[in-house]
Amino acid sequence: MDLFEYQARDLFEASGVPVLAGAVASTPEQAQQAAEKIGGKVVVKAQVKIGGRGKAGGVKLAENPSDAFEKAKAILGMDIKGHTVHKVMIAGAAPIESEYYLAILLDRAARSFLVMASVSGGMDIEEVAHKTPEKLAKVHVDPNAGISAENALEIVRKGGFPADVERAVAEVLVTLWKTFKDSDATLVEVNPLVKTTDGRIIALDGKVTLDDNAAFRHPDHEALIDHAATNPLEALAKEKDLNYVKLDGEVGVIGNGAGLVMSTLDVVAYAGEKFGGVKPANFLDIGGGASAQVMADGLSIILGDPAVKSVFVNVFGGITACDAVANGIVQALAMLGDKATKPIVVRLDGNNVVEGRRILNEANHPLVQQLDTMDGAAARAAELAAK
Repeated sequence: MDLFEYQARDLFEASGVPVLAGAVASTPEQAQQAAEKIGGKVVVKAQVKIGGRGKAGGVKLAENPSDAFEKAKAILGMDIKGHTVHKVMIAGAAPIESEYYLAILLDRAARSFLVMASVSGGMDIEEVAHKTPEKLAKVHVDPNAGISAENALEIVRKGGFPADVERAVAEVLVTLWKTFKDSDATLVEVNPLVKTTDGRIIALDGKVTLDDNAAFRHPDHEALIDHAATNPLEALAKEKDLNYVKLDGEVGVIGNGAGLVMSTLDVVAYAGEKFGGVKPANFLDIGGGASAQVMADGLSIILGDPAVKSVFVNVFGGITACDAVANGIVQALAMLGDKATKPIVVRLDGNNVVEGRRILNEANHPLVQQLDTMDGAAARAAELAAK
């Protein structure tokens, strides 16, 4: 789960990372009140989970509270790369002398955590890495050892930070590590981390991604969810403990195992090119168990998507045998009754496949078609969706 900037700022403040005063506002009036409370010049910043806000006009300096009202009025409702601005953050302005970059992230390829530090903050880190790689230090962190004060100082020096800010930046890095670890984050980024003209080190902008798999350890994270932007089908799937992701397509996909489902998406997309560009409508992994209730829940969610024109059930029987899957499909369709109205293409293979196919044949449901191969079933599902 990606956080809004104001949520990241609040998390930083609670963890001891140095930040400026800030508040969130949904109306120009609230923005003006926040600016009055903060005092002095403030920055009005669009709260969207996308980069490039400044270039799009979503970040503006306000001289006083009435100016903050006008700036917020101009920003609220803006469209920034397809994201509508519903909230703005009002933050104190800082006299900046230098801008730096700090981040801790999960490096999946290396199966470790990675710290990135650079004296070239305030710009895209990808650009820094491409044009001036010598200005970006990358150091892997032992998750068992973490980042001590000594480790942090070594990393900061590798990043080429000026001697007069080394220790202050190292202290921020240690605090960021604690924030990263305690919140079960996969990314904690500060860009820019600034040195002000009076010598303070402050996190001016933050980006945080929390690991949804650790949500059970953090009941307070529920309050951070942006429900307004959550797809209703994804929310419903989450309630039913289904691994579902909405996509822009017409063929609903159900499979058992993430790898098989990912492969199914590719095969459907490839087959769909022959039928006017038909694409998969979702990712749905029912896992190792394909009970009637699980199958009914999955089919109900997919069939509830108005964009779906056909459904492709692609199952390779393993621990859960094909006959159990077939029974699940039959019982699920009985549960759904008239709610099931779209053609369903089924491909079964693996453990007890002969029995599974027999069960579906005997059921002879008018919506269900069986094909023996994954490619053939994908092509048929795409063809039906195109019709």
